[in-house]
Amino acid sequence: MKNNKKKVKVCILMGSKSDMDTVQESVQTLKNFAVGYEIKVLSAHRTPKDLARYVEKLPGRGVEVVIAAAGMSAALAGTVAAHTILPVIGIPIETKSLQGLDSLLSTVQMPKGIPVACMAIGRAGAQNAAILACQILALRDSALKQRLLQSRRKTAEAIRSIKLKS
Repeated sequence: MKNNKKKVKVCILMGSKSDMDTVQESVQTLKNFAVGYEIKVLSAHRTPKDLARYVEKLPGRGVEVVIAAAGMSAALAGTVAAHTILPVIGIPIETKSLQGLDSLLSTVQMPKGIPVACMAIGRAGAQNAAILACQILALRDSALKQRLLQSRRKTAEAIRSIKLKS
């Protein structure tokens, strides 16, 4: 699925279609910041050759950041990072058996030389993955930088406007 209105700058990969409930936070955040993205299901274990071919072509298509979401053994982000020098941001998906701790450890424990930025487990991590992708892109996109700064100002103002009864 592509967001065809904008040039694709962020590729979101999921290990399974069931990850979409969590990844929807990334999608909505990228839409809010008007960043072009595409989303695809590819598995590090079930379609490893397809994954490698796809990832190796991303830079030539203008993609600048990859977000990879996976649960259980969560090898997706690491496998993607092994096949590209693009920044890779991992989202550990919450699992039933271990509440996502398995996904977190699989995503964060990368060998020296193959970095993956690892976010929090679940929806907060998915939103932060998209924000981090935007921050990376904003290094060369002043309009996006201004949208990020405006978002931060709105967030701060929302906190400042909270009134508690004593």
